[in-house]
Amino acid sequence: MLFIRHATTPGMRAARFPRAGAASFPCAGAACSTGGGASSSGGGEADPASLAKAASAAALLPLVAGRPAWVSPARAAWQTAHALGLEPHVCAALGEADCGRWGGLPYEQVAREEPEALARWLSDPHAAPHGGESLATLARRVATWLDTARAPARRTPSATPPPAADGIVVCDAGVIRAALAHALGLTPTATARFDLSPLSTTELLPTRDGWRVAHVNRKA
Repeated sequence: MLFIRHATTPGMRAARFPRAGAASFPCAGAACSTGGGASSSGGGEADPASLAKAASAAALLPLVAGRPAWVSPARAAWQTAHALGLEPHVCAALGEADCGRWGGLPYEQVAREEPEALARWLSDPHAAPHGGESLATLARRVATWLDTARAPARRTPSATPPPAADGIVVCDAGVIRAALAHALGLTPTATARFDLSPLSTTELLPTRDGWRVAHVNRKA
């Protein structure tokens, strides 16, 4: 499964927490109904220059051509997928964590106004001092979605195709880090050490009992 971090947004450039809100696009089917706390990307629309880079990325286009694709509810993820020539299925389980009252705020502001709460959130995956979704909850819903791709016998019929191990996922960094945590058996906070650039790829390959990491943060 090839993960692509979506194109740059104003919220990413301003280092803001993802903003909670309703999905930008309809999400149908049991395979994509998990995780009601998911939020959209904090930045809204993708930057035109970043989308243009995606559309002309010679290294990316051959990798994604003809493969099934899923995107988070963030509009930037949908725009990135379409710039790559994909027709994706929107999946709520791939949304970023709901950051509660911190949604849309600059990291710098939260660090200044709520330093103890931020420190707890960064060190305890079960903490949700913002009143939203913990990193552990995000990790569970991403792990559940991922494992559906490895267990076709457990899939249920739906209007939206279930995830496939050879598919493409376009989303933001939090979901990719959660997938890496699941594959490597790491805590959700430990994977914060992975740097993930916009339009970079991270690939997981299915094994008999889990996932193997093929590469991380490969630049487009």
